[in-house]
Amino acid sequence: TLRVLNSYWVAQDAKHKWYEVVMVDPYHKVIRDDPRINWICKPTMKHRELRGLTSAGRKGRGLFNKGKNATKLRPSIRASYRRRNLMRLRRYR
Repeated sequence: TLRVLNSYWVAQDAKHKWYEVVMVDPYHKVIRDDPRINWICKPTMKHRELRGLTSAGRKGRGLFNKGKNATKLRPSIRASYRRRNLMRLRRYR
């Protein structure tokens, strides 16, 4: 049971993109004993690649943008869409 530590773009052609994926065994003794990398052993770090938390996933979500370009991206595209399109009515009208 390996976990994804990081992923990054390697190459692409007209049809496909290739990514390099760095995977770690969270149950290996060396990983568990190393204080710099044992954060990956926590249960909250499962399926980081599915939630877009690797480097390639964050780039795909647009989280490398800063400032004025990122107002519609944070905390996520869906959350900002809901925030802008929610009808807010006064309680007593």
